[in-house]
Amino acid sequence: MVKKEYRSRAFWRIAAVWTVLTMSAVTPLSALADGPGGSSSSASAVSVGIAGPGAESGQGPLPTVTEDYPTIESTVHAGEAVPTVGGGTGTGTAASSAAVSSEIAKPEISSEAAALYDVTHGQFLFEKNSGTRFYPASITKVMTALLAAENLNPDQTVTVSEAAVSNLESGAVTLDVKAGDTFRAGDVLYGMWLKSANELANVLAEAVSGSVSSFVGKMNARAAQIGATGTHFANTNGLNDSNHYTTAHDYALITAEAFRNSTVQKVASSLHYTFPATGTQGSQYLTMGHKMLNPASAYYYENFIGGKTGYTSKAGNTLTSVAEQNGVRLVAVVLKSSGTHYPDTRKLFDYGFAAVQSSAQNAANSSQSGESGSQGPGAGQVSGPGASGSSDANAGSVIGSRWVEETAGVWKFLKKDGTYAASETLRIKDHYYTFSADGRMVTGWQNGDGYWRYYRSEGSMRTNVWIQSGGLWYYVGETGVMLTNTVTPDGYTVNEEGVWVP
Repeated sequence: MVKKEYRSRAFWRIAAVWTVLTMSAVTPLSALADGPGGSSSSASAVSVGIAGPGAESGQGPLPTVTEDYPTIESTVHAGEAVPTVGGGTGTGTAASSAAVSSEIAKPEISSEAAALYDVTHGQFLFEKNSGTRFYPASITKVMTALLAAENLNPDQTVTVSEAAVSNLESGAVTLDVKAGDTFRAGDVLYGMWLKSANELANVLAEAVSGSVSSFVGKMNARAAQIGATGTHFANTNGLNDSNHYTTAHDYALITAEAFRNSTVQKVASSLHYTFPATGTQGSQYLTMGHKMLNPASAYYYENFIGGKTGYTSKAGNTLTSVAEQNGVRLVAVVLKSSGTHYPDTRKLFDYGFAAVQSSAQNAANSSQSGESGSQGPGAGQVSGPGASGSSDANAGSVIGSRWVEETAGVWKFLKKDGTYAASETLRIKDHYYTFSADGRMVTGWQNGDGYWRYYRSEGSMRTNVWIQSGGLWYYVGETGVMLTNTVTPDGYTVNEEGVWVP
C-alpha cells in the first residue's frame, strides 16, 4: 500500500509539473539534440527534475574522466583575447575574466551554507555546502518579485482577496491589509520587499496567476529555467513548509537573474518607501530590512546594490545580497545562519573583490614579465582555433585553465597544459562536461561510450532526473546513464529503450 501511494504521488507530481510548463508557455530550458526516442521535433522539449531517493547505479558507469579541475582560473567570453605569457594572445577569440587568486585567503564563514557568484564573469568564487538543501525563508520573495515584475504593470490595480490574507502562520510579518483593499501593483511590490509582508506576496501571486497554487507552479518552472535544479517552492513568501527549499548555489543564480530586471533592482535598492493608506489605516513609512543598504547601520556596505533578508524558526537567518565594484558584480548568499549573516556576507564580498583584483593584477604582471622572456604558469603553446604553435608570433603560454567562448554560445575548455579538451570528459568543479572531437562542449543527449546521457544547455551532465524528449519520458540515474529495463527510484517502469511505460 505504501509503495502504491508513493507511485501515485510521483505520477501526479510529474503531471503537475508538465501541466505548469505547457500551460504557462514557459520558454524551454534547452533544445534537445536527437536522442533516444527523440527527433528534430523535440527541440522544444523541457527537462524536469523530480526529487527522489536517488537512481539505481547498476545501469552504467560514470563517464571516464581524463582530468579533474576542482577550480579554474577564469572564464573567457567571445570577442575578446585569451591572455598568454609572452606578450600576445592565444586563440584571438576570448578574453580573461578575473579568476579566484590563490594568494587571497578564503574567508571563514559561520553560516551553514554560503555561495559567492561572480555575475560579470559567470563563475562561483566561493562555496560552502552550496548544494545542500535549506529553507530559504523570506528570500523566497526575490523569485516572487521577479515574476511579478515580469508579468504585471506597476500601475495596474490589484485587489486583496480573503484567501491572500488568510492561513498565515502565527507571527508572520504583514502590513495588515484587508480583503477588498485595492492598490497599485507597484505599491504592493515595494511593500512586500521592504516590509517583507507575507500577505502581499500572495496578492501579487493572485494578480499574476489567479491563484497562489498556480503562481507557485510558475515559480518552480522559472527556477528550472534559470538552472536552479535543487530548489522547490511550495509558497510565495517562504513561511515554513517541509517541501519548500533551496540551495545557496541555486539562490545565487536566482538572485543574479532577478537583479537583471530593472524593476526588481530599483525596488531592492530603495531604502525607504511610503505604502499608501487604506480605508482602515493611514499610510505607512517603510524602511528596507537589509541593513547593508542603510548608511546609519554598522553593517552598511559601500558597494552594496540591494538584497533580501529572511528568517523563520526552521530556516534561521538567510540573506541574499548584491554588490558591485569596478564593473564586477557579485552575489552573496548565506543560509541557516545564527546571527552571523551580515558579517559573513561582508567577508564574502571583501574576499571576492580582492580576489578578482589580485587575479587581474597577476595576469597583467605575468604578461609584462613574459615580454622579457619569462615563463609563467600553464606553459605550453595554445592549440585551438586561431593558434599555430610556436611559429605564431603572438602565441605564448596560456595563463591557467579556463572556459573559452569560441563564438556566442559555443564553449571550449582550455586545459592546464595549454591544449583544448577534445574527445574526452572532464570533471570541472565536481560536474561532468564532455567535449566533441573539435573541442566543443556538448549539450543534450549524447552516446559516446554506448550509454545515453543528457547534458544541460550550460554543459553539465544531469543525474537523478526525469527528461522529457520527443513527447516521451526518460530517467537518468546517479551515474548520468539513462535507465533501461528497470524500475526507477520513484516507482516507474522504463522499457528496453528507456521509455516510461504508464
